[in-house]
Order: sequence, then C-alpha cells, then structure tokens
Amino acid sequence: MRNIVTGNWKSNKLWNDAEKLMDDVATGILESQHTDVFVAPPTPYLAALQAQSTDLIGLAGQQCSAHLEGAFTGEHTASMLKSVGVKAVLIGHSERRGGFGENDSVVEVKIHHALDAGLLAIVCCGENLEERDAGQHFEKVLTQLSHAFQNVDTSKMIHVVVAYEPIWAIGTGRTASAARAQEMHAAIRKHLVELFDAPTAESTRILYGGSCKPSNALEIFMQPDVNGGLIGGASLNALDFLAIVAASNEAASKEQQGG
Repeated sequence: MRNIVTGNWKSNKLWNDAEKLMDDVATGILESQHTDVFVAPPTPYLAALQAQSTDLIGLAGQQCSAHLEGAFTGEHTASMLKSVGVKAVLIGHSERRGGFGENDSVVEVKIHHALDAGLLAIVCCGENLEERDAGQHFEKVLTQLSHAFQNVDTSKMIHVVVAYEPIWAIGTGRTASAARAQEMHAAIRKHLVELFDAPTAESTRILYGGSCKPSNALEIFMQPDVNGGLIGGASLNALDFLAIVAASNEAASKEQQGG
C-alpha cells in the first residue's frame, strides 16, 4: 500500500509566495517512491498552480460545495475542482466543521459529490480536548465515520482516504504520541471492517493529522495502521514538507521489507 502525504496550506501565502512554495516542493520531489503527494493551496490558486503540478505531486482542494452547480454564490463544486486538474479534496476538516457549521450530514453529501466527480475524497475525523479527556474520543470519531460512509458503496472506498486529526493537536504544537495515534488508527480500521469488510478496511489508507513535523513524522508513520499524514503548518515550509515526505517513503519502504 502506498502512503499519502497531503499538505494543507489553509488560508496562508499570497500569490508570489504560494507560487514559489509550489515550485520548491515540486522540484524537490525527485521520485515518488512509496508515497502519493498532494498539496492543498487556497482555492484561488488552484488553476494557476496546475501548471506546476507533476506526475509526482497533485493538487487537492481544501473543501468543496455540498451543492451541485447553480445559484450558490461563493461556492465551488467538486466538478469544478476536477475541471481545473485537481485530483483530491479534503472533506470534513475540523476547521470546516467547527468554524463553518459543517455537520455529519453535510460531510456525507460532500463525499458523494467528490466521488461522483472522480476525486479522491480525503475524509477528516477527530475529537477535541474535552472529548479526549472525557474518554469519548473513540465514540466521537467512529460515529463521524459511521455517518460519513453510511451510504457509500464498498466499491467506491478505493477512492476514499481517512484522515484522523485530533483537534487538540492541530496548530498547538501538541502531538498525539505515536502509540496514541496507532491506537485510534487501529480502532478506525476495525470500524471499517464492521462498516464494509476486511479487505476494504485493509486497503483504506488512514492518515494522521495533528502537528506532524520532521522530528516526529517517521515514528508516527512507522505505526502499522498509519499510512501517511495530513500536514498543516509544516507544509508551509518546503524543506519541512519534503522531509516529511522522505519520512513517509522510509516508513513505507521498511514496511514493505518487513520492518
């Protein structure tokens, strides 16, 4: 199984800096080895940055509309992303859920629009600090996934990636330990067996997102149920992002070699 590393730039970088960052990342990835690499820049830059994407690095949207084409001012559809060369889209990121009111029903609709448009759906899930401290983290995450996938056909799961993002570790400098990350990833994979079947669960890639950086990426990626990362702050520095991609390649290579 190939890992995935996706850099989420969020609402950062003006155009000149964004163009340079994309160029630095694209030229720094000399071979993909064992990792599929995506970057998710701000939406206004997607079409222009398509010229700098390569076979080794693809573009992802940070979100898509829950509506289809029509009178929805300010929205962009999954099909629009696909039409400018975007290959993947983040769905249900904690900042979209918490800051823009995207509930489980909205996330479910967006997943179907993304899949229908031919995009890779990177579906985010995660708990906040209060839920973690109350011991509700497993219930919260698995419930999110039950809602998200309740009407997704098993055959479509080849185009779905799960990204676990402990909300309390996003942008805080706090990181779930490798053991905690593995614990949740294992629970997610077990839940996918229940929702679909064992082969689907084993082939679904589960990413870790939450203050992942060069210093801890390899340890996290070496966990048996972690298949790469959704990278926030560290993706805004090309050298850091490339180091995380290198860690992913190393971890996946060691896994293929049996440790």
